[in-house]
Amino acid sequence: MQKVFGRPQGLTDLPFHYCPGCTHGIIHRLIGEVLEELDIIGDTIGVAPVGCAGFSLDFFACDFVGAAHGRAQAVATGIKRALPDKIVFTYQGDGDIVAIGTSHAIHVAARGEKITSIMVNNAVFGMTGGQMAPTTLAGQVTTTSPYGRDKSLFGAPIDLPKIIATMDGAAYVAAVSVDSPKNIHLAKQALKKAFKVQQAGLGFAFVSILSTCPTNWGMSPVDSLKWLQENMMPIYQMGELKVAEGVKAL
Repeated sequence: MQKVFGRPQGLTDLPFHYCPGCTHGIIHRLIGEVLEELDIIGDTIGVAPVGCAGFSLDFFACDFVGAAHGRAQAVATGIKRALPDKIVFTYQGDGDIVAIGTSHAIHVAARGEKITSIMVNNAVFGMTGGQMAPTTLAGQVTTTSPYGRDKSLFGAPIDLPKIIATMDGAAYVAAVSVDSPKNIHLAKQALKKAFKVQQAGLGFAFVSILSTCPTNWGMSPVDSLKWLQENMMPIYQMGELKVAEGVKAL
C-alpha cells in the first residue's frame, strides 16, 4: 500500500502534548515539512525560550538550544555569527518576543541578522495562566484584565510585524494564520520563503502566525478558531508586509 501522508522527517516521533485545539502542533508540522523539503534538518539549529514555545525542543529533529525568557534572538545571533553556515531559527510566543524580547526583535531586524524568527501570536501569555500580553486585544478578557483590556490604561495591542517591516535589515516579513486549510497553506509558503531568505544570506526573516489558545480563552477549539477569525484577523495586518528586492526571486 502506498503511503500518502505521514509525520515529516523534520519532527521527532514524540507525540505533541499541547492543549486540545492548540495550533502549535499545526505550526510545528509546517516547520518540520519545510526543514525536510529544503533538506536542511542536519544543518539547522533552533532556539526556543520558556513558555509553551519551550516545548518545541522535544519535537523538532534538528539541534535545539534553550534560551532565557525573551532572549532567543540574542542566543540565535551568537550561534549564527559563530556558525554562519548553519540555518538558525527562533520559535517564540507573542508574550515572549513582544514583551521582554522586544528590544532584541527590533535590533536583530535593524542589524539584518541572517536568522529566521517565528512568532506564534495567541494574544495572551499562554503557559503561565493566560495573562494580558502586549498583543491582547482591546476589551479582551484575560486573567489579569478581568474587565477587558482598557486601551486608556494599557494602550492598543502591538502589531510587531508592522514594526519589523520598517527596519532596513529585515528582508522578509509576513503575517499569516493557521485557522483554515487555505491559510495553513499560505503559512507554509511564508515559512519556506523565510528559510530560503536565510539560505540566500539576504537578511533577517520574520513570520508571525496567529494561533489559538482555547484553554486560556475559555473556549472550545472550534469557537476559538471563529474568535481568531472575527477578532484577531481584523486587528493584525495580514500578508507579506515586506519583500526585499532579492527575496522576490526566491
